[in-house]
Amino acid sequence: MKKFDVAVAGGGLIGASIALELARAGWKVALFDRQEPGQESSWAGAGILSPAPENASMIPLVPLAKASMAIYPEFVGMVEGISGQSAGYRPKGTLQAIFSRDAREELSTVIALHHGLGLKAEPLSAGDARVLEPSLSDDLEAAVLRPDEASVDNRALTQAVLDAARKSGVHFFPGSAAESICREGSRCTGLQFKNERIEAQWTVIAAGCFSAKIEGAATYAPVRPAKGQMVSLRAYALKMERVLWSEKIYLVPRNDGRVLAGATVEYTGFEKGLTAGGLEKILAGAIELSPGLANSRVEETWAGLRPDSPDHLPILGPTDVEGLLIATGHFRGGILLTPVTARLIREWITKQSVSLDWERFSPMRFQSASANR
Repeated sequence: MKKFDVAVAGGGLIGASIALELARAGWKVALFDRQEPGQESSWAGAGILSPAPENASMIPLVPLAKASMAIYPEFVGMVEGISGQSAGYRPKGTLQAIFSRDAREELSTVIALHHGLGLKAEPLSAGDARVLEPSLSDDLEAAVLRPDEASVDNRALTQAVLDAARKSGVHFFPGSAAESICREGSRCTGLQFKNERIEAQWTVIAAGCFSAKIEGAATYAPVRPAKGQMVSLRAYALKMERVLWSEKIYLVPRNDGRVLAGATVEYTGFEKGLTAGGLEKILAGAIELSPGLANSRVEETWAGLRPDSPDHLPILGPTDVEGLLIATGHFRGGILLTPVTARLIREWITKQSVSLDWERFSPMRFQSASANR
């Protein structure tokens, strides 16, 4: 039976970053994935780095998101330094487009919300917005510039993190799907696989939307898959520097000239099929926001499965089973929240204390909800 200090179930960006942090702290870490690591939501995302809440229910996430945003340059620098690979980090800001007839009122509301949350946001006229981003539609009424936001090439970052983890001594076990946690009384002692048991002092469940499939973890990680369809476009004559948002779509430029457009949110189980309606919605929204994309070439289409929790907030921290931690449920913010998630899990395992208040995201909140029914 193999023994490790830490066993991490899930080899996506978050699981691999946790493993990297702990290996760099001197721990013997094993990383397990049901397939080749980094092929699920980490591969399928867009890489937007924005702590701004998409709706009121996401406001509790803002402090955690701001903390992760603050350490992102350090995280990228560390990963690129160890791996020797670029993560495609673009700290160029985000521009939120407003098409509403009540643009002045909406603009005032958006700016007030952001400033109230301690986020930088600048109001722009339609003309000033098009000076910054000439590809924007002439139908634009106003815009909000969020200068401190960024994006990253999530596929490149994930591969760089995986490479850095290997170089830092993490033991990889691809094609190893954890079936259950192992328990002795009130303590988790590792993971059970089809033909093998792994013993570990600490066990971290970071398997994205597959976390709920691990027996013994589902009660703390009741996540379900939220499918998102995406399109990659190539527009040779179109220049786009910043991430562009509208209420229908987001556009994310890459360093190689591509523009990613997405994404839908669909609850269809674990299937990743593309639909005509989903792609039509994405392309129509993209062309409305940036009409020049009508002449772009469709290079790639795909869908991924985000891990969504019942309250759409991350599930982070220890459980009432000693030695068992959860790091999943990041929904649409997994790429952004990777650095702070990895840091907090590392802090808890090495010191049993953390530098940020993460109680709001505790896995135990679902136990409390069940008890109160």
